[in-house]
Amino acid sequence: MGSSFSGKLRSGVIHPPAAELVGFRMVSFADGESRFEMDSGRRHHNPMGTVHGGILCTLADSAMGMAFASTLGEEETFTTLEVKINFLRPVFEGKLFAKAKVVHRGRTVGLVDCDITTEDGKLVARAVSTCSVLRGEKAEGR
Repeated sequence: MGSSFSGKLRSGVIHPPAAELVGFRMVSFADGESRFEMDSGRRHHNPMGTVHGGILCTLADSAMGMAFASTLGEEETFTTLEVKINFLRPVFEGKLFAKAKVVHRGRTVGLVDCDITTEDGKLVARAVSTCSVLRGEKAEGR
């Protein structure tokens, strides 16, 4: 089998191309937690003039994925089974922060949550993700 996802994490090779597309940055990840940030603006808007929910979900999904990835062992990888997000207030522009934390890490399934907040600490959205740990043949090519 090729290099593992956890090996890539340790070598610092991980840089999601979606981060460039959407415009977010990974600030930190370790020990089941991660922090991301992004400067939101007009390019992220939906037709109603607020940051599109899909953009917020992508930010949360990426933060939750990296939080979970930080728990992986040698030759393990994962896939997301489900993402749920609640949008709590509109965002027009400004810096956003995503803080994700692994709530449960079992042998095969994990649960991660994420809060997205504004620069002044207002909660914009809360997301939850269910992840599946992959090993052996199921992890090949990931």
